Amino acid sequence: MELLKEVLERIKPSEEERALVNAVTQEILKIAEEEIGKKDLEVTPRLVGSIAKDTYLSGDHDVDLFLAFPLEVPLEELRKIGLELGKAIGKRLESYEIAYAEHPYVRAFYKGFDVDIVPCYNVKSWREVKTAVDRSLLHTEWVVKHLDGRNDEVRLLKKFLKGINAYGSEVYVRGFSGYLTELLIIKYGSFMNLLENVEFLGKGKIIDLEGWLKKEPEIAYKTVEREGESPLIVIDPVDPRRNVASSLSWEKFGVFYFKAKEFVEKPGIGFFFPSKAKAGDYKALLKKKGTNLVTLLFPKPELVDDVLLPQLERSAKGFEKSLKREGFEVFDLNWGYTEKAFIMLEVDRVERPRVILKPGPEFLGERALDFYTKNQKVWIRGKRLYSEKEVKEGIVDVIEDLLTKNQVALGKNLREVIKNAEILINFVPPELEEEAYLFLSKEKWNIKG
Repeated sequence: MELLKEVLERIKPSEEERALVNAVTQEILKIAEEEIGKKDLEVTPRLVGSIAKDTYLSGDHDVDLFLAFPLEVPLEELRKIGLELGKAIGKRLESYEIAYAEHPYVRAFYKGFDVDIVPCYNVKSWREVKTAVDRSLLHTEWVVKHLDGRNDEVRLLKKFLKGINAYGSEVYVRGFSGYLTELLIIKYGSFMNLLENVEFLGKGKIIDLEGWLKKEPEIAYKTVEREGESPLIVIDPVDPRRNVASSLSWEKFGVFYFKAKEFVEKPGIGFFFPSKAKAGDYKALLKKKGTNLVTLLFPKPELVDDVLLPQLERSAKGFEKSLKREGFEVFDLNWGYTEKAFIMLEVDRVERPRVILKPGPEFLGERALDFYTKNQKVWIRGKRLYSEKEVKEGIVDVIEDLLTKNQVALGKNLREVIKNAEILINFVPPELEEEAYLFLSKEKWNIKG
């Protein structure tokens, strides 16, 4: 297909770019080897990830340098020495910082490349895996051995997924990981064959490239049983205990499903390189739809996206649940940040009827007959008359009351800032107007999970 050739020309690294990537990665490896030698350590520096597998996209130069320690090194020692070694390497690059995952690692920058320097164990099989990152060595080896020249097919799939906002296994994305894209191409042979078989992919659900269900049935079937609610179960070819697609959400799989169907029916460059959507007037859209927009605005905490965005999602879903309990229909949710963090809720109404108690006079007094005549519902408690009155209660008051009573499930780092949030009804500041329109429009080109 000519279209795919055109896409490849734009996303495949040129020979000059390849030469640069190879030269820089070799420099980084040489620095690592020198620092290992200085400390007289039995550590093997290994390149993993898309650069090592040659599945990276043009302009995407993330270097994953793993420092593989012998299995007999205690975990605490690996963490301590691994961090010291990573810092020593980072000091010889342009800049570095310490980042945290299962254990601390170094994130550095060198000649335009982001470099992750990660300590791990030098494992040879899944039975030796001690930390989550150890498998990366095995992943790289397995993909290099089985990809069989289909590197460009992986590139097409990665770019397609990026174009439809379904790429990335981070907790705030929950899309397709790079490793998952490689395994899908190995399974289906090509980008187009995968898209043409997306129906079978969804219904077949289980992919077992290494035959673990036969080789290690007890372990592999436990994985299948545990992951039964996932949209896909891709038993890791290097570890039968793991579903490679465990982080993939139904929403992101759904986006891929529909976009794949659309592309097969009518291919277009826009799937890979989407043009910026033209935002319209969100106020006119609200008027047309007859719904309402509630936006909570609050200062953005200094948290990394991996922490902040899941907590924003949890908080948005907390408001949805609490408001539904209070009688408001919540159609959809949105969250994120620009200068400030925000939560958007599209709701059916911003007022609800509420009955309040209306105390009257004692029934033997002069005003008792007047109160009795004017009110439809009247009762007596002791000597006093009572009635009830229907009033309109605004959603802002309801939200504030819920927050005061701690009746909304919020992200633990966001509780205080959200309690003091600014609550806007059918209005957003200028920097959120486009976001509000895209959220409310629900156009298919903007489908998101």
